[in-house]
Amino acid sequence: MKELKSIVEAYRQNQSAQRKQAVATVVRVHGSAYRSPGARMLIFDDGRWVGSISGGCLEGDALRKARTVMTEGKSLLITYDTREESNQQLGIGLGCNGVIDVLIEPVLSTDPNNPLSIFERIIERNEPVAFATVLTGELIGEKMLLFPDGSIFNGITDDKLSVAVSGKLQTIFSEPRSHTAKVNDEEVFLEWIQPVINLLIFGGGFDARPVCAFAKQLGWNVQVTDECVSHIAPVFFPQADKLTLCQRTFIDREFSITPFTACVLMSHNYEYDRDVLKKILRSATPYIGIIGPRKRFEKMRNELEQQGVLFNADDLHRIHAPAGLDIGAETPDEIALSILAEIQSKFTGRSGGFLKYRSGPIHQRNPKSDEVCKQVLLTNPLAKTGSQ
Repeated sequence: MKELKSIVEAYRQNQSAQRKQAVATVVRVHGSAYRSPGARMLIFDDGRWVGSISGGCLEGDALRKARTVMTEGKSLLITYDTREESNQQLGIGLGCNGVIDVLIEPVLSTDPNNPLSIFERIIERNEPVAFATVLTGELIGEKMLLFPDGSIFNGITDDKLSVAVSGKLQTIFSEPRSHTAKVNDEEVFLEWIQPVINLLIFGGGFDARPVCAFAKQLGWNVQVTDECVSHIAPVFFPQADKLTLCQRTFIDREFSITPFTACVLMSHNYEYDRDVLKKILRSATPYIGIIGPRKRFEKMRNELEQQGVLFNADDLHRIHAPAGLDIGAETPDEIALSILAEIQSKFTGRSGGFLKYRSGPIHQRNPKSDEVCKQVLLTNPLAKTGSQ
């Protein structure tokens, strides 16, 4: 989602300049590639671009192809074979050992359903979305969006294809992954897009500042709250999206905590953190990180259980105390890196281990182990429809 936001921001900044633009999207990968399906870049007619579709090896050729797309106003599907024996067509030795399909589409200001307008719809909703793009035939580039509440944006003009694509998008909510599939007689890119992570930091101490700053660099939305007004001065958190002075008793009233919200308790005030934990324990957050030693959390747990607050297996799976991955972090910046890396691994259903020991492709995700997707599907009315 960060890449989409960067692309849309660049698009808005250049609208007044009336430059021609095109969007390149990775829609299919066979073998290895630097970027996965869904990677995008916005290309301007003056040679600038935002985003990426590879590690820098395909962008130059995509730029040349994009000039043709901008001139003719027609979408183009290109196949790049980056296997070592086939690289000479690009004039460089890539050695990625993969075949990559890239769709390049013109951004026509006269078309209200151009790709950037669709991206703006996705960002404004800031919720999971199943996204379809036709890749072949006369309808190439036409799109459809399906949101969790069942609402649809339909830009596909063929009625039969539209109905078939709608059914395919429903299955994306049952098994969220991006892939290309045959729908009727056309190839269609079916994409699962998650909203940005919302990070809610409880406690405005000095060690919360790098957590906020690093999270904003990742494109996350960040809120910081504390009971002490001196801890949440804007000068301490200039990058934060929102600073809130809030008493612990009103936390459940003041904050909307969704399956895409990560909560980190780092006030260093034991009673405050304990009471906040009690408030957010029954929320939809898949991640609760608590700064401090393990014994500190065990004490919280014992006291809350004496109050009748029971911790089930799912609660203990969501709570990370101490918070962070084991990277030997000591300084506030290192601890922030450790915590944010753990949150990222949690939201992508990965273990956070060394890539060298991973047996499968490094970009492949297992949606069935994605805790965030699981929680979305529990409340998603489309999940049952898609699984039938």
